[in-house]
Amino acid sequence: MATVPSSDAWRRRRERVFLAVTLGAFAAGGIAWLLGWQPVAEACWVAGTLAAVVPSLAWVVAALRRGRAGVDLLAVIALLGTLAVHEFLAGALIAVMVATGQALDSAAERRASRDLRALLEHAPRSARRRTGETAEVVPLAEVVVDDLLVVGPGEVVPVDGRVERADAVLDESVLTGEPLLVERNVGEPVRSGVVNAGSAFELRATAIAEDSTYAGIVRLAQAAGAESAPVVRLADRYAAWFLPLALAVAGLAWLASGSVVRAVAVLVVATPCPLLLAAPVAIVSGLSRASRIGVVVRSGGALENLGRARTLLMDKTGTLTIGRPSVVEVAVAPGRDPAEVLRLAAAAEQLSPHVLAEAIVTEARRRRIDLPMPEEVGEQPGRGVMATVDGRLVEVGKRAVPAESGWVRSVIDRARLDGGAVAWTAIDGELAGAVVLRDPLRRDASRTIRRLRSAGLDRVVMLTGDRAEPAREVGTVLGLDEVRANQTPADKVGAVRAERDRATTVMVGDGINDAPALAAADVGVAMGARGATASSEAADVVLTTDRLDRVADAMEIARRARRIAVQSASVGTALSLVAMAIAAGGWLPPAVGALLQEGIDVAVILNALRALGRGRGTAPTLTGEADVLAHRFAGEHDRLTDVFGLLRRAASLLVTRPGPEALDALHRAHAFLTEQLLPHERAEESELYPALADSLGGPETTATMSRMHAEIERLADRLATHLEVADSTGRLEPSQVEDVLATLYGLNAVLQLHFVQEEENYFALASDVPQEGRTR
Repeated sequence: MATVPSSDAWRRRRERVFLAVTLGAFAAGGIAWLLGWQPVAEACWVAGTLAAVVPSLAWVVAALRRGRAGVDLLAVIALLGTLAVHEFLAGALIAVMVATGQALDSAAERRASRDLRALLEHAPRSARRRTGETAEVVPLAEVVVDDLLVVGPGEVVPVDGRVERADAVLDESVLTGEPLLVERNVGEPVRSGVVNAGSAFELRATAIAEDSTYAGIVRLAQAAGAESAPVVRLADRYAAWFLPLALAVAGLAWLASGSVVRAVAVLVVATPCPLLLAAPVAIVSGLSRASRIGVVVRSGGALENLGRARTLLMDKTGTLTIGRPSVVEVAVAPGRDPAEVLRLAAAAEQLSPHVLAEAIVTEARRRRIDLPMPEEVGEQPGRGVMATVDGRLVEVGKRAVPAESGWVRSVIDRARLDGGAVAWTAIDGELAGAVVLRDPLRRDASRTIRRLRSAGLDRVVMLTGDRAEPAREVGTVLGLDEVRANQTPADKVGAVRAERDRATTVMVGDGINDAPALAAADVGVAMGARGATASSEAADVVLTTDRLDRVADAMEIARRARRIAVQSASVGTALSLVAMAIAAGGWLPPAVGALLQEGIDVAVILNALRALGRGRGTAPTLTGEADVLAHRFAGEHDRLTDVFGLLRRAASLLVTRPGPEALDALHRAHAFLTEQLLPHERAEESELYPALADSLGGPETTATMSRMHAEIERLADRLATHLEVADSTGRLEPSQVEDVLATLYGLNAVLQLHFVQEEENYFALASDVPQEGRTR
């Protein structure tokens, strides 16, 4: 059976035929003219002109039906004018210009939109479902939640799910734009649309195909393709005044000279005009560039609005923070080991569906702690988990705690000040420790805010339903212009509308409660990496990767695309106006004017295609060795956070009980510094920083961090000297206590700042480092 060509294939064929006919007629006429066959030459040129009149008339009629009279009308008038005044060569040249302009425009649009089309072509159609020992290929629509699927090498993950039995190596570049492979361990979530780059693995479905991540992205890409009309809004605004101006200049030239040839010459250089080509190509190129980095923009209109935005409103939870709890400290009772307390707590929590339990288990796995399976597991809703682990009774959750205990009071105060939650851990009925959790800032939050301001935003406001205290802390750290806490969805909508009255406004959010505010903004941006949600459906822009810095990337791409569109249209129009003036004076014949206008059109199209490039203002990215090392040292940071608890505990004991117990705590802290933290810092100095210097432009980019390393080592040596004196006498002298406290406080402050700076300045640039930056 013969296949039916697609509409795009028919369009390409028509374009090729159109271009071949006009070029052939022009060339044949030229050959006939050289041979002295003037009538034949004129007949060929007339045929080429008429071949262009028919499609041009169709474009004009279609535009008029949509209520628009664009610059295509000038092309028709110019073509008919050349026939009327017998400027047949000029008519043939205009015909070639119209045909080549259409071909260039379509080729540029195809090149610019190929990334959006690739999303649709990449969508899986079936899945391999395992039942017992057999696996069968089934249509994707038949996959249901909890099905066990097998994903073979090179196959696309069909639905959202969790890895079962064997770890998976994945290529997530379709969703994230990052080329490096990512390893997902057993139990970790995997999003649909990513490619299996390793051996076959099993996937437990957690969503049906329609509700999975990639299906939502495909719907967005389809919407972006369907809503192409706003792309030409910029061109329409220019054409609104250019069309009557061109007709007026042509009319005046005719009246002043009495020569209709001059009027035709004016119309020739005024059409088809860069307005018709430059703005759409630049905007579509910007859409394509955004899609490459995991940003799906629904329409050219949304990209234009994003490019001229001045105010940014942002939700807190899930947008500026990671949106789920993360362990920030494991505090323990005197004599207990933090790693052991975390191991037992995480082991007991393995079977619990609670969000805090998942965070504790994730932290243990991040630290590469082996977790035994618990026995006799029981869970009381709202209270916690009780289980037997390695023969010991472990209880994790809420419980009555001895408020008179110094370390307990410290944990309670910390949680209250930081807006965190506490999971108390008891072993065999004795309180052994506490896991402190909170929703931390993203590692890339500060850098993103700075980049957004440099991109032209005048005002950045946070809208959150959270309490005022933690909201103010986030606002202070990020340097926001205003923080509004305790906001309901209705309050957020009101705030968006108030800001819209002052300037073009962008709203960024991730939750269902943000959907009304996203819809109310000039541009709504959804953090949609965790699946299709109401916020994604209401947004104009969706980030398919869980990185806040993509907001800044999208803003920079939008501003650059809009700037190039305006530049191309303005320069092309200015050149056309100059040519019109020359033609009106009688110094530019129609045929020469047609050649000149063709050159102008080609130049502005090529300039508009620059929007496909990165641009000079794009944020740097780490590649090669620097990217690999950033992954490694970011993971080590997460495993070194126990140092803060050790330093605080030693300082607390020095103040309350400066005896053997305090000395033991100091030895524990010093051992951690010398055995784990300082080797980490020295490895950074010798391995990471040279690689960063190569990627970021020289050793000065890491100079301040190297100075921090020196200060950390100096303070560690100072603590070691105090411990040598104390060991020689068997106790800390009263004269030492004040300086030891200052050393501990200094270490805590310097390490806090140093970790945050490295995470924001370096690790946030890596391809797929998790964004769980810590607010310690």
